[in-house]
Amino acid sequence: MPHPSAARTTPRFRALTTAARLVVLLAVAETLPCDRGAARPAQADEAAVAERAPEPATPEPLRPDRHPELKRLSTTEDVWIDAAKKHVVVGARVVLDKGPIEVFACPERSKEHEAVVATHSTARLVHAALLAIGLEPGKPVSFDPVYAAAEGPVVKITMRWKDDTGKVRESPAQDWIRDTTTKKPLEADWVFAGSSFWRDPSDGTDYYQADGGDLICVSNFPTATLDLPIESSQSNDALMFEAFPGHVPPNGTEVEMILSAAPQADAPADSRRN
Repeated sequence: MPHPSAARTTPRFRALTTAARLVVLLAVAETLPCDRGAARPAQADEAAVAERAPEPATPEPLRPDRHPELKRLSTTEDVWIDAAKKHVVVGARVVLDKGPIEVFACPERSKEHEAVVATHSTARLVHAALLAIGLEPGKPVSFDPVYAAAEGPVVKITMRWKDDTGKVRESPAQDWIRDTTTKKPLEADWVFAGSSFWRDPSDGTDYYQADGGDLICVSNFPTATLDLPIESSQSNDALMFEAFPGHVPPNGTEVEMILSAAPQADAPADSRRN
């Protein structure tokens, strides 16, 4: 899939209304060869996720619904909405429990060599789910002519999994990421930057760029759905973060990410954790 990481963000996506953006995201999903299925309509008070698109010619296998009490957005992707709590739940698995990272979470079969978890979903469906719980994207990081940090509402991410005794555990996603300089957990929060679309000039197809791997980033990418609002290099010899050994469950562990708007008290101006 085309994924020009230096591509400039186009304003036409962010200028659309919330409902229109949901339709656009799912219409684009319908055209992609890697499509995993589209969302069924949610209730009107959940910012309805548009009409279900036709199934692709070779659909992905159905995945078991682990949360029948929640609104699931696809039968082939693990993304749910808890309308009462305004939470987005995303299924994933651990793919890197030690080593340097550029992204915290990527769609599976993308950047798994440099991400802590790989999601059983596309980035575009997570974006649509965040819109459905009322979050509006800001704008991605920019480097031209000078660095300008990603902007957007602060998103709280909680990791949930079962340990080797079967006990359900939860922790902030930041606790799974170690600052290579301070050797402490990540202090910054993520913001909903919103990524962008890229149009293939050869056939006019629109691609949601974060589907190339940049769902939740720790290095700054203009293609990130969620990014850190601090300057963080994507150069291999200057990566600032790594998977936190001993904090991240073993590779292959099934986990869930719970995304929600950060409470106002947890979202100071510099978007850092207290």
